[in-house]
Amino acid sequence: MHVLVVQDASELADSLTRGLMRHGHEPISVSTGAEALEAYGSVEFVLLDLELPDIDGLEVCRRMRTLGDTPIIAFTDRDTGLDRALGLQAGSDDCLMKPYDFRELVARIDAVMRRARPREREASAGASLTRGPLQIDEATREVRLHEELIEVTRKEFDLLHYLASHPGTVITRQRLMAEIWGDPMAHTLGSRVSRTIDTHVSALRGKLGANNCIQTVRGVGFRFGAQNIP
Repeated sequence: MHVLVVQDASELADSLTRGLMRHGHEPISVSTGAEALEAYGSVEFVLLDLELPDIDGLEVCRRMRTLGDTPIIAFTDRDTGLDRALGLQAGSDDCLMKPYDFRELVARIDAVMRRARPREREASAGASLTRGPLQIDEATREVRLHEELIEVTRKEFDLLHYLASHPGTVITRQRLMAEIWGDPMAHTLGSRVSRTIDTHVSALRGKLGANNCIQTVRGVGFRFGAQNIP
């Protein structure tokens, strides 16, 4: 797998690329945000240090997310839950605090890739959900409302598909963070990380033009109600 390593500290970059090569990957190493954005389209995975010399790492992450759905794991050297939350809100699939254990990184890469790849059997069968006028096609990862295509990000699609797959069921924030963002530590980070979900829910409500199709259950989580889609 072609992996983009975005790290301005040369020793760390060299160590990471050597480790990736030992695990059969083909790393491409760059040291600036500008180089990262230029190389983004030619890789299958991104390891992004948020401390960069030219462009803020969070901004690089956000720009990458507008360009495509390539999985991203971000790194921060600030020991606060807020920095991890900001990394997730910017569009990363996972966020690790430095220093990290390389074996854990490899495991997280594998976990992110499993979530990012559509299940082959469902894709081949053209699996889709129809909830009132809303159609969610997992094979093509397209969302249509009244047959009009709605542009959504990868995480927005994953969140909408998950909620719509459990209509009428209250899904907790912790479950959403674990299932959609793959964050096993969500329960320890409280409201800071839960804002990631609120941001995506708000975006979906705006795009669907239906503020009540994803209902907030105060203190618990969210519930999908197709009957509230206009």
